[in-house]
Amino acid sequence: MSPRQQRGEATVDRLLTAALRVFAESGQQGFTVSAVTRASGVSLGSLYHHFGSFDGLAAALYTRCMEQLFDEMTAVLTRARTARTGIRALVQCYLRFTEEHPDVALFLHASAYSGYLAAHADEIRRVKAVKLAVIAAWLGPRIEAGEIAPLPSPLIDVLILGPPAETARRWLSSTYDIDLAQAYRILPDRVWRSLQPD
Repeated sequence: MSPRQQRGEATVDRLLTAALRVFAESGQQGFTVSAVTRASGVSLGSLYHHFGSFDGLAAALYTRCMEQLFDEMTAVLTRARTARTGIRALVQCYLRFTEEHPDVALFLHASAYSGYLAAHADEIRRVKAVKLAVIAAWLGPRIEAGEIAPLPSPLIDVLILGPPAETARRWLSSTYDIDLAQAYRILPDRVWRSLQPD
């Protein structure tokens, strides 16, 4: 990699890191292009050079955060030996990730349906599909072996990721009173039971 490419990657990283910090400290209202350029020390021209727009920066940050979550989930999944331990590990990993990386989790949950991601929805879906394919490849043989109910893939995703995602969303919000440690103890087996064959 040339020195110019290294500088470019460092600038991208600085912008994304600053953007996450701005979002965590100021919320969606304070998540502006001027706040990010001020926090990063990177010029507006450089931001547009690397991301095309502020929406492009937000989409890149969303993608980075999503990849971080999925990489941790696939890492725990590949160490699991049985269908039960794998499903439980996915649920626990999602909840643990939320607790250990609340800024990342907050950005994911708060941005999922925001307008600034709409222009980049196809790219985000493509990246997510690649990550979900790894999980599907692990689940496939276990479904064929009869260890997991043969449900449509989107519904399996909802049954596995839906409960921890909603728990995380509520924990991150000031509106709800939810005990993440309690969810960590209870949800993994409940989710596993929902995927067992009849």
